[in-house]
Amino acid sequence: MIETPSILPRPLYLNRLLPFIGKSVIKILTGQRRIGKSCILKSVATHIGESDPQANIINIDLEDFAFSHIREARDLYDAITQRLKVGVKNYIFIDEVQEVTEFERVLRSLAKDEANDIYVSGSNSRMLSSEMASRLAGRSFEMQVHPLSYAEFLNFHQLVDSDDSLTGYLRYGGLPYLINLPRMTAWNEYISGVTDAVVYRDIVTRHALRNNDFLQRLLMFMADNIGQLFTAKKIADYLKSQRLTASVGGVQSYAGYIEEAFIVNRSRRWDIEGKRFFEIGEKYFFEDLGIRNSIVGFRPHDTSGLMENAVFNHLRAKGYDVKTGVLSGGREIDFVAEKDGESLYIQVALTVADKSTSMREYGNLASIPDNYEKIVVTYRDGFPNTLDGIRTLSLRQFLLSV
Repeated sequence: MIETPSILPRPLYLNRLLPFIGKSVIKILTGQRRIGKSCILKSVATHIGESDPQANIINIDLEDFAFSHIREARDLYDAITQRLKVGVKNYIFIDEVQEVTEFERVLRSLAKDEANDIYVSGSNSRMLSSEMASRLAGRSFEMQVHPLSYAEFLNFHQLVDSDDSLTGYLRYGGLPYLINLPRMTAWNEYISGVTDAVVYRDIVTRHALRNNDFLQRLLMFMADNIGQLFTAKKIADYLKSQRLTASVGGVQSYAGYIEEAFIVNRSRRWDIEGKRFFEIGEKYFFEDLGIRNSIVGFRPHDTSGLMENAVFNHLRAKGYDVKTGVLSGGREIDFVAEKDGESLYIQVALTVADKSTSMREYGNLASIPDNYEKIVVTYRDGFPNTLDGIRTLSLRQFLLSV
C-alpha cells in the first residue's frame, strides 16, 4: 500500500493568507520548487471547505499530467470557466501558473467577478515584479514561501532543539518533503534530484541555455563562497582561469537566472552612514542549505558561511528586508535588517572567545550611530548579559527567538 505524503500545517504562511480569504485580491505564492507552496494552498482550500460547505473549489495543478494540455491563456480560461458555479463563491487554485503563456490576462478577467476568489503559485521571481503587479492592475497580494525555518524543521521531524538537530538543519536544509523519506541516503538523493530539477527546468530549459558547464561552474563558485563579496568581474576572471569563456555580461545574466529561480538571494551592500546602496559588489546566499550542500558538499570549514546563510534566511522568512551594512573605513556589518520602520543590526561569528574577534564584532556594532537593537550571533556561545547593550545569542537561540 502506497502511503500518502504527510502534509503538516505551516501557520506562518496560513495566518498571513487568512485575512485575504474571500477578498477580491489575487493571492500569489512564489518560491523555489518543492518548498511547500502546493501544501499551503491545500491547507487554505481545507480551511475554506470547513468554513464554507457550499464553496466551489477548483484546483488546477499545471504540473499534473491531467492538465498538460493547458499551455495558453485560452486553455486555462476555458478549463476554469467550465468549472465555475453560479450562486456560490468560487475558490480557484492554480499551481505553477507560470507554465501558461499570458496567464495574467486570465487572472485579471476572472478577478472582475467578485464571486471568484483566486490563489496561484509560481516558481519564478518575475511574478513578484512591479511589471506583474501593474499587469494585474494592483489587485494582488504577493507572498514568498521559504524552506522550513529551524523551528519548523524541529516540528516536522519531531526533534528537540540540540546541537545535533542544528547540524542536521545546516546540512539538509528545509525541503518539507524530507519528512516522508528515511534519513541520510534517501535525503541526499532527494535533495540532489530537486537541485537538478530546479537547475535544468527553471533555468536551462526556461532560458534555452546552451552553456551548461558555465552555469554549473557559476553555481559551484556561489556555493563555495557564500557570504563572500561577489563581483561579476571577479567571477569572470575565475571562470577564465578554469578555461571557460566568460564575460562580465554573461556572469550577470546567468547570476540573474539563478536568482530568478529562487536558488540564491542577493544581499546588496548598504552605506549605513550615507544611506545609499553601493553600485558594485553584493553577497549571495542560498535559499535552501540542503541544495547548497548538494552542489559542493557539507564540509567542516564551511560552518561560518552556513551560519551566516541560516541567519540571512531566517530574517527574510520573518519578513525583514536584509542588506549588508558598510561603515566608514570599509568596516562591515553582516546584516542590516529592517521591518515596520525598525532596524536590527547583526554580526555573525563562530566564536567571540578570541579577543581580536570580540573587539571587531562588538566594536563595529557599537559604532553604529543609532539606538536600534544590535546582536552578535555565535555558533554555540550565548551570554545572559549584554555588552554595551549588545546581546550575544547562540545560533540556536537566534533561530528560535528572533
